[in-house]
Amino acid sequence: MNMDELASLRKKLDEVNLELLALINKRGKLVQEIGEVKKKQGTKRFDPVRERDMLNVISDNNEGPFQDATLQHIFKEIFKASLELQEDDMHKALLVSRRRKPENTVIDIKGTKIGDGVPQFIFGPCSVESYQQTATVAESLQDKGLKLLRGGAFKPRTSPYDFQGLGEEGLRILKKIADTYDLAVISEIVAPEDIEKAAEYLDVIQIGARNMQNFELLKAAGDVKKPILLKRGMASTISEFIHAAEYISSRGNNDIILCERGIRTYETATRNTLDITAVPILKQETHLPVMVDVTHSTGRRDLLLPAAKAALAIGADGIMAEVHPDPAVALSDAAQQMDLARFDAFYRDLIAHSSYASRIPLED
Repeated sequence: MNMDELASLRKKLDEVNLELLALINKRGKLVQEIGEVKKKQGTKRFDPVRERDMLNVISDNNEGPFQDATLQHIFKEIFKASLELQEDDMHKALLVSRRRKPENTVIDIKGTKIGDGVPQFIFGPCSVESYQQTATVAESLQDKGLKLLRGGAFKPRTSPYDFQGLGEEGLRILKKIADTYDLAVISEIVAPEDIEKAAEYLDVIQIGARNMQNFELLKAAGDVKKPILLKRGMASTISEFIHAAEYISSRGNNDIILCERGIRTYETATRNTLDITAVPILKQETHLPVMVDVTHSTGRRDLLLPAAKAALAIGADGIMAEVHPDPAVALSDAAQQMDLARFDAFYRDLIAHSSYASRIPLED
């Protein structure tokens, strides 16, 4: 074979490569169209039966010189890339996706900004039990220059015989506390019909882990003009978590704070397993601020501080933890709430060891 013949064959090969490139891109565009149809139909993107049928057709029509196994391997890679192309289009389309909105969403809660690079803190009792109990914690927050108070008025509990919260009376207490101590208050709502009423009392509406996929509640939360703190479900994937936020955003409410609160695994040393890597993943995939609830993720007072340090170190926008004047008599989560002395030490140590120390409010 002389050099001219080799050059001619290589030229033909280059032409075939370009033909293959054009066909692969043509196939990619068809895949994107199919993805849009499947999205409208609500069907899954991956269809293993369809993939097997296509591979069988390829093998049946293979005239060589490549073996069937070789061609199936090549086409499986094409199928995989095509599926990823559909997923990429889906993520671009999500309202909460960072690809849709590259800049961070910053949420202003009565002057406290979450998501601007300065960590914020949400502390308070698991349950609102009385005005005095909640006010005692509020005074401790006020002394530290903190502005965000949590407290449960509606409590979804594992047992129907456990304390279920004070309901609307708890919301009224929180509102009075907010006005008296100049705080913003956050509480969980469990029923769609209570959302509008709660908006009259609360500065932030929380949707808890058990309700992360309560889709009617998510829709109702999307219909109000209040920031929503959305907790990750105890057995939910990150993708499911993001799509739960999308339910809220799709209704017009984009003020959403994501909260990682641990997931249920085989491990029993902690109440849940804190998925610390969820923080950077959520911040890469979405433009929403991400907080970490160290109380429910660990269930152990001795782990609250190291878990909070880890969360801030990996990029969390803030920390949530529970505080009670006398945890021993608390009506819920008695074993994991901090008393006031422990809370003082926790907050002091947290800001002292944080790289954000110069930007975190300190008590006078």
